[in-house]
Amino acid sequence: MINGLLSLWTWVEIALVALVGFLLQLVAALVTLPFDRRRRVVGRIIHSAGVVATRLSPFFDFAVHGQPPPSLARRTVIVSNHESHADPFLLAHLPWQMRFLAKASLFKIPLIGWGLWVAGDISVKRGTADSVQEAMRECAWWLEQGMPVMIFPEGTRSRTGELLPFKDGAFRLAIESQADLLPVAVRGTREAMPNHTWRFGFSKARVMVGTPIATKGMTLADVERLKLLARGQIEALRGQLSSPPAPSPALRRVA
Repeated sequence: MINGLLSLWTWVEIALVALVGFLLQLVAALVTLPFDRRRRVVGRIIHSAGVVATRLSPFFDFAVHGQPPPSLARRTVIVSNHESHADPFLLAHLPWQMRFLAKASLFKIPLIGWGLWVAGDISVKRGTADSVQEAMRECAWWLEQGMPVMIFPEGTRSRTGELLPFKDGAFRLAIESQADLLPVAVRGTREAMPNHTWRFGFSKARVMVGTPIATKGMTLADVERLKLLARGQIEALRGQLSSPPAPSPALRRVA
């Protein structure tokens, strides 16, 4: 009974935060988009909305573990394991903006999906070659603008908690763009949004940032090696997140 009431409240507050955030995005877009090619203002609004939504829920204790770098290299591809739909809410706590590569169906969700579109996040239809190619071109464009791109290389959520095989796309993109590849790990979000139920679960979830991997001088022949390097870091980070200590409140902000 209590879980049901708290879950209902969480859905309501997420919807309200999404509504307010989207309206703020629309106002900001009218004022800033003509001179803000990187959509930093509207992007910051949706990231901040993600943080606010988690803080208003009694279920979520989301934060950054450790000390992430305050800024990234101009061209950076971020890769992370994928536990649940709550992962983007957790990743929003990192102190820099990024553009997410996300499945096209998410962009159809009222308010939240519309906000992703306004922010410039990248839509892809899984299993459709033309859509994947267009999405990669859009990712490369964002990298050229100096905006980090966030990709889940597993391509879908792991239902067991174990890492799934990594797809090539993020690693090819990093090499072709000569961008740094930054491994990131999340842990604890599976409990936040369990599969096949509308009820939320109490979750202490943390995100931890690894060490950038330079791709300068790499060719597409190095894709498998780059995947192994990233996978090794993510597995090590997940191990460190098994029993994370409470983070500094200063790390919970969004830059």
